[in-house]
Amino acid sequence: MKILIADDDPVSSKILQKNLENWDYETVLARNGPAAWQALQDDSLRLAILDWMMPGMDGVEVCRKIRRRKRYKYTYIILLSAKDRKQDIIAGLSSGADDYMTKPVNFLELRARLKTGRRIIDLEDKLLFIQNQLKDLASRDSLTRIWNRAEIIRFLSEELERGRREKKPTSVIMLDVDHFKKINDFYGHATGDQALLQVVSRLRRKVRRSDKIGRYGGDEIVVILPNCGPTEVRSVGERLRLAVGGRKIKTEIDAVPVTISGGCATADAGGTPSPESLIKTADRALLAAKEKGRNCVIVAGDGRERIREQKNA
Repeated sequence: MKILIADDDPVSSKILQKNLENWDYETVLARNGPAAWQALQDDSLRLAILDWMMPGMDGVEVCRKIRRRKRYKYTYIILLSAKDRKQDIIAGLSSGADDYMTKPVNFLELRARLKTGRRIIDLEDKLLFIQNQLKDLASRDSLTRIWNRAEIIRFLSEELERGRREKKPTSVIMLDVDHFKKINDFYGHATGDQALLQVVSRLRRKVRRSDKIGRYGGDEIVVILPNCGPTEVRSVGERLRLAVGGRKIKTEIDAVPVTISGGCATADAGGTPSPESLIKTADRALLAAKEKGRNCVIVAGDGRERIREQKNA
């Protein structure tokens, strides 16, 4: 594990460095407060030993700056000082230091305290890992493991705002498995679930890393395409349609023929539609694709979609 030694005394820091390296730590040296603060921008530095008295910025101020910043990974800090009055110890710990040792340093004691620091860092990392897992579970669809409805709408809101700032278009494709109810009724819901999983797998292989894909509900799937205009979205929609319908989907019971229909909508560069309105526009285009006979892609604003709007007027 990497550890920072911040001390303006070259003799003290050299002795400390030698001991730490004998204990299998990788050391980083800083001779003053600003250099220590700069070194601590490295997220891999999780342990720090700071001398209280340093030029430029003392160890207490470095502690305060570390605790004020917003970082996921915790930095365990041991503050060293020749000051041994209770009020000095209280001031050092109140600044954000995790531990306080007086000089001259007892190296056996320091080694034990560093082990305590490592245990705390390990526990903090485990807790953060569990929190991220729980957050991911809450954001994913339980069956397909793609983003759920709430999360995909949040992503769309962010992309629309980014597109407005950067003056770039953002597109949405609403996809629906054709006659999915018939698949469930004929083959059973377990097979229907397997088919939907395979559909999602094929779709995920055909989108960019920057794109987002989520389950909107039932067999409806939403794909968010940043920096993608009307011409490009039609091409992407066709690619996704062919990826799914190009060959049968294998399930435990049988190879099932599956096709999808798609409705596309685009927020022009600088446009500010709400996520819900853009999805609604894509959904109207999807309904037009179903009316056309399914297994096709309609872009909102083309002739077929306008005809349907006139019928509903």
